[in-house]
Amino acid sequence: MPGNTFLSVFAKSPIKPIEEHIRKVHEASELLLPFFAAVYQKDWGKAAEVRKDIVALEKDADRLKREIRVNLPRGLFLPVDRTDILELVAQQDKIANKAKDISGRVLGRELEIPESIQAEFHSYIQRCIDATAMASEVINELDELLETGFRGREVNLVIKMVEKLDAIENDTDEMQIKLRKSLRLAEAGLNPVDVIFLYRTLEWLGDLADVALRVGSRLEIMLAR
Repeated sequence: MPGNTFLSVFAKSPIKPIEEHIRKVHEASELLLPFFAAVYQKDWGKAAEVRKDIVALEKDADRLKREIRVNLPRGLFLPVDRTDILELVAQQDKIANKAKDISGRVLGRELEIPESIQAEFHSYIQRCIDATAMASEVINELDELLETGFRGREVNLVIKMVEKLDAIENDTDEMQIKLRKSLRLAEAGLNPVDVIFLYRTLEWLGDLADVALRVGSRLEIMLAR
């Protein structure tokens, strides 16, 4: 039965389902690249197809989140608190939710990205997804952290990875500032409502990197305890 199967996974490794969850949410964010590639071409049919895949991954992530919440044993012996693990998963889950929301709003509006900023826009999306990729790498160190009792060289490695994640998030902040300036130059030839949506889309994409950093920061808090 599904519940028993999931519990057996926990029995082998209590961290594996959490690592699987972060992989799902990262995959959902990664699909924003082909999604926006379709948006640049105004291929709304293709964009809708990619969004379906994002939604499917978000649902998979939600299912995993619920299973982790229900099946994570209260008496499980870990060097970290059960509540911290559940909070970590909640932060991870926001990445997939954000990817679904971004694609839904852009597709619903059929929001066109001005050709003059598309290259810069694409680089910005890629850097935001670099952040979710790094968050996934950080969380995939949990097994090793567990084996070492959250001590030693593995802790130092994870701290350095979180520092790199922080640097990526700073990059996205700077890129967003530059994109805002580029968008301002293009405003005159755009629908005013679309301009508002474009600025909001830049913020929503930046949220991906912000949440990814919160995932890393959450793990740092667990290490500190």
